[in-house]
Amino acid sequence: MTGSTSSIQVIRKGDLKYALARTDSLVAEVQPGEIFEVETELNIGGHLIHNLDDALHEHDVTLPFVNPATGPIRVVGARPGQMLTIEVLEVGVHGLGYTALWPGIGIFPDWVRRKEFGIQNRNVRVEDGIVHWSDTLKLDAKPMIGVIGVAPVAGGTLTIDNGTHGGNLDIQEVTNGNRLMVRVYHEDAYLYFGDVHALQGDAECNGMGAIEIRGHLRLRVSLSDAPPRLNWPRIETPTHLCTVGCARPLDDALRISFEEMVYWLEDDYGLGGAEAYMLLGQIAEARCTQMVNPKFTYVCKVDKKYLAQLRK
Repeated sequence: MTGSTSSIQVIRKGDLKYALARTDSLVAEVQPGEIFEVETELNIGGHLIHNLDDALHEHDVTLPFVNPATGPIRVVGARPGQMLTIEVLEVGVHGLGYTALWPGIGIFPDWVRRKEFGIQNRNVRVEDGIVHWSDTLKLDAKPMIGVIGVAPVAGGTLTIDNGTHGGNLDIQEVTNGNRLMVRVYHEDAYLYFGDVHALQGDAECNGMGAIEIRGHLRLRVSLSDAPPRLNWPRIETPTHLCTVGCARPLDDALRISFEEMVYWLEDDYGLGGAEAYMLLGQIAEARCTQMVNPKFTYVCKVDKKYLAQLRK
């Protein structure tokens, strides 16, 4: 991390969790407005990928026990009916990451024989903002947080999955300088982080499809009254509003993300529902960010340059 000081609370990745739940014991607490840091573990655990030639084997990964999350973190003052805004100040990644093929969880699953290409992994160095894919191919790192969210309204949700509370969203916009907003369902919120990626392509097509890596996050949270129709997480970037939908089949995830954007445009920008829907037909930017989790993720985006005109 850059500019780290000893006065900033660092929440270590000790007692990792494989579900987001209200029943877990709180590991730390943060105040609204406080800058704090969180360590995250590799999505398949701390005992793997320490050398470039480390190979994965069938016994190394036990689905669905992946994406160990740091948390839950108490957000002081959080209560049901509020919106928690998580400001991502910096996603720090360094060292070794990897991507892998794992039969049954990519976009070409052989559900019966589980053959495909077999188990393969490619380990890479991530240094100074560069993913060293090979001696000749260098990729620009774009660090992001894969798992981010609060305890769901009831029970627990595995860290491989997602929902209205967040969880394993795998959205590239959950990154430096952006804010994620989610409804609070329980007192103290019960906030979790994990599954950091150094780089992820749209659809995360090969299952363990990102450059999975250990992370160190710098964050800040705030609380406010939740908009009445905040049903799914929202993201705000310097240039865009983003709404999220998670579902199977994929077209249902798309519909949810567009529905949520219609609500946002109605409630905050004074458009009628029909006009907002028609406007999205002209200006929406939308894509699938992952289709390898139990529920797929779709994002609908609107450029703020158009919204500025509505508020004149």
